[in-house]
Amino acid sequence: MTVDPQILEDAEIPFDSAGMTPGERRIVQRLLADGLIAVGDLDKARKEQQDSGTRVGYVLVSLGLVPENDYTRVAGHAFGVPAIDLSQVTLDEKVLSLIPADFASKHLVLPLRRMGRTLTVAMAEPTDLNVIDDLKFITRFDIEAVVAGEYTLRQSIDKNYEVAHGKLGELLSELEEQDVELLSDTAQDEADDAALREVEDEPVVKLINGILGDAVRRGASDIHVEPYERDLRVRYRIDGALHEIMRPPPRMRAALTSRLKILADLNIAERRVPQDGRIKMKIGKKVIDFRVSTLPTLFGEKIVLRILDKGNLAFDLESFGMEPTAEQSFLNAIANPYGMVLVTGPTGSGKTTTLYSALSRINTEEVNIMTAEDPVEYNLHGINQVQVRHEIGLTFASALKAFLRQDPNIVMVGEIRDLETGSIAVKAALTGHLVLSTLHTNDAASTITRMVDMGIEPFNVSAAVNLITAQRLVRRICSNCKAETSYLPEILRSAGIKGSEVADHIFYRGEGCDACGGSGYAGRQGLYEVLTMSPEINRMVLKGESTADIKAQAVSEGLITLRQDGLLKVKRGITTLDEVIKETAA
Repeated sequence: MTVDPQILEDAEIPFDSAGMTPGERRIVQRLLADGLIAVGDLDKARKEQQDSGTRVGYVLVSLGLVPENDYTRVAGHAFGVPAIDLSQVTLDEKVLSLIPADFASKHLVLPLRRMGRTLTVAMAEPTDLNVIDDLKFITRFDIEAVVAGEYTLRQSIDKNYEVAHGKLGELLSELEEQDVELLSDTAQDEADDAALREVEDEPVVKLINGILGDAVRRGASDIHVEPYERDLRVRYRIDGALHEIMRPPPRMRAALTSRLKILADLNIAERRVPQDGRIKMKIGKKVIDFRVSTLPTLFGEKIVLRILDKGNLAFDLESFGMEPTAEQSFLNAIANPYGMVLVTGPTGSGKTTTLYSALSRINTEEVNIMTAEDPVEYNLHGINQVQVRHEIGLTFASALKAFLRQDPNIVMVGEIRDLETGSIAVKAALTGHLVLSTLHTNDAASTITRMVDMGIEPFNVSAAVNLITAQRLVRRICSNCKAETSYLPEILRSAGIKGSEVADHIFYRGEGCDACGGSGYAGRQGLYEVLTMSPEINRMVLKGESTADIKAQAVSEGLITLRQDGLLKVKRGITTLDEVIKETAA
């Protein structure tokens, strides 16, 4: 018997709804009202639901109590969203990869298609705003929710994500043909050879070669292998952002970790303390170095591999994108025969690349260049590079002392971390050597305060330092999907842009395409703040003036701040305002 909808509006049909979500209650109410199920059918489904732990809609369809087409149609009416028949939909693996398999399975969501910045997602309960907010955060897309039958939705999630993860085998087969070969700088002893041969027999070798080769092909800078209680996750850092690539079977956790540690010449029996090592491999025609770091976590050792691909390293300072005045100041500073040039910024901001590029420019037969690094990331011909090893007492300070007895012209210190290292570096700069180094500070002006706080006398800082560069990396807009966009006036104001400055200006963003993996970005661009130590700024340092006063003076002398440099890149269509706001302070 069909119940008049008007009666449904006046009084709900009573039934046991304990444990149901509001959406499930609305659907069941409608099914009863339309006569598609009886109260007895519902009682039977509820009993089965309690035993299986699934949702009531799944049970109703799986028991054959209601056709799924009818259930889906009713759900669409109940939620007020379009209903979709998943059996008629062909899914794209790239779209599937936007939502992790565990999230899809847990929350019953399935990505169907992507149009521009909108992702259409099939859901069992499309009014769950918490899940939709999580999807927006995970995918960085706007979400259009549609409803699908829960029975077919579960089957589609299991089937399609199983297929997507099954592509791992195909990936490894393809990469196996690329001739991934382990290289060694020194011969291993017989014990190491025996251990290596033992692991070579394991299937995990194919997985490791596949991951390393695929990461290099995609242009990743880091590989993260992360163990959790019930699964294992592999992520790549591409253009500064982490992307989940695969979830290998958890049973491979121990073998995968051991294989990587053997390749990096680490102690596979030691799992309690962090270890560091290197892997050198030939992938195709390229020789790639991987810097390996292990860290004991609750469920095993997390391993991060930094990919050091010298072929992708740009040593051309002119291509970095510094503004002309800042670039000329930097080139003048590294051309000086003595003094100190400092590059500052957080980890991963490209400081080492800037220093290597500076060294490559001034590396000639007439000069003796020595570097102390932790670690040595790239081997540079014609430069004497020393790997710092704290465990045997070879610190930055002790290396610097030794350098000064080696008749150097130019010295690079990987990082000034303490007073002893800073004092020796300043001494070297004051005694006829050009010293290049890095510090971790937020901007150029605060570097001076940091050195004084470290214990270096202000008059030494004033006399030794020639130039300070602060830098950040932002993602470049993908040239394949670059499109015009606009920003609200309040966003422009918060970024320090006046409406009159951009009245006729066109902003751009990436819409997302196959070339950029849907992110809208491809590659990275540096932002630079170059502070020259002018006579007035030197006087301010000697007087102990504040960071804010020094920065204000530098700006009055023509300093382009990180935010200002970023806004120039935005106006030229190189990056987006979102990236600049994320990486720089107003």
